Amino acid sequence: MAGRSAHCRRLPGRLLSDLSRVVFSSHIFIFYFLPIVVGIYYLLLWRGAGSNVRHLFLTCAGMVFYGWWNPWFVLLMLGTTTLDYNLGRMIVNAGDDERRKKLGVMLSVVSNLGVLAFFKYTAFAIESAQSVAHAMAWGDITVPEFFQNIVLPAGISFYVFQSLSYCIDLYRGHAKPAESFLDFTCFVSLFPHLVAGPIVRYGIIADQMRHREHTIEKFSLGITRFGFGLAKKILLADSMGAMADAAFGAGAGNLTASAAWVGVIAYAFQIYFDFSAYSDMAIGLAKMLGFYFVENFNSPYKSVSITDFWRRWHMSLSAFLRDYLYIPLGGNRHGSVRTYVNLMLTMVIGGLWHGASWNFIIWGAIHGGMLAFERLMGKDSIYAKLPGPLKVAITFFILLITWVFFRAETFEVATQYLSIMFGAGPPLVATAPVLDIQIMRHFNTFQFVICAFAVWAMPNTQTILHRFVWWKALVGLGLFALAVAMMFTRGHSPFLYFQF
Repeated sequence: MAGRSAHCRRLPGRLLSDLSRVVFSSHIFIFYFLPIVVGIYYLLLWRGAGSNVRHLFLTCAGMVFYGWWNPWFVLLMLGTTTLDYNLGRMIVNAGDDERRKKLGVMLSVVSNLGVLAFFKYTAFAIESAQSVAHAMAWGDITVPEFFQNIVLPAGISFYVFQSLSYCIDLYRGHAKPAESFLDFTCFVSLFPHLVAGPIVRYGIIADQMRHREHTIEKFSLGITRFGFGLAKKILLADSMGAMADAAFGAGAGNLTASAAWVGVIAYAFQIYFDFSAYSDMAIGLAKMLGFYFVENFNSPYKSVSITDFWRRWHMSLSAFLRDYLYIPLGGNRHGSVRTYVNLMLTMVIGGLWHGASWNFIIWGAIHGGMLAFERLMGKDSIYAKLPGPLKVAITFFILLITWVFFRAETFEVATQYLSIMFGAGPPLVATAPVLDIQIMRHFNTFQFVICAFAVWAMPNTQTILHRFVWWKALVGLGLFALAVAMMFTRGHSPFLYFQF
């Protein structure tokens, strides 16, 4: 991964480095995979092929898209899909047999979370056990080599959640059962949302599996949305990533406070533009195939509180955590103390979902603590009476602190970085000015201003592209062409959320 422009912390489980084959922002996808898939799909549509034929083709395309990276993981995805489809049938066919329904949904939860835990958290559990053993002077724990070389499948957190939610929604009566195994497999393996979301629930998309519109306006909107997303990724996210990587990689004693602030703000811009770019591209690709996906971002850095932030950031995950974790835990139905505990648990688990690291747990705990604190303050607090821009600034400041834990590779690096930000870091070494110059070399005032303008002054992408307008399509085409030109001048850079 050239230049490490896409924040590649050491992952829980070994993540294969060659992710270029499953990246929307690669020439293989843009010039080969996408035209071939869309061309054949519309040829089938033009020839009057039924939904089964088209869904079989889309399923195969999704398998090729995912399997080109590592064919063995297609079997894993097919295994979880097959299991959840059959458990869904078991739940539906149980009728009034509540015990059988509960068994079906319990098997789905245990099996899906078991698969996720094995691939994502085995290495973390081993490392934590080793740390305890060393602290207690017990010596090293012998671990079979098999468990030391677990490969983390790209996007496993996303497709496992989508498959799992199907059985839970059937149990609750919130979704219709899939009409066929092919429909359900097509839903799970749709390549636009397969690797990094948005998290799409079957109940929302069920009717589209059999009846959806294919119009020139919808297709044009899809292309335009894809172009906007590609520009966000290549022109903004990757540029900010170079600054963030330089700052977080400088090390203790090699970083000034000003460069540290530049680095964390750059990372805040990078992760927003990178992930919202993927969502834009996924939603655009879905429109090109006739689907509507849920929106995933709504100008999150305009938030006036952390509570508001989670209504705007990664909205499909927020809704998932609310509906499948926070509410089942009791939500706000059992008094204030229990509500605060439920908020903390939900966000800590949400942090752990992002990765097997104590830093992610701390990140989630800070967010959970802020959600509980804001709820405790209530709507009539002194904070609520502050001017809106000041509340936005305070919220963004808190988010910057949390992003340090999210980005840093270890807890020690995170605490060192925060110390430097607030002027309490270790003394600068002789080479610090040189490193500081190298970090600031990546700093581009114009790009920073563009990012700030896009974050705080512009409406979100879905507002800009809510309907087709020819000049917006031309802007999207121009941004697409510029992004493609820049893409060929840079090393490969995968999307940040591939590792989650």
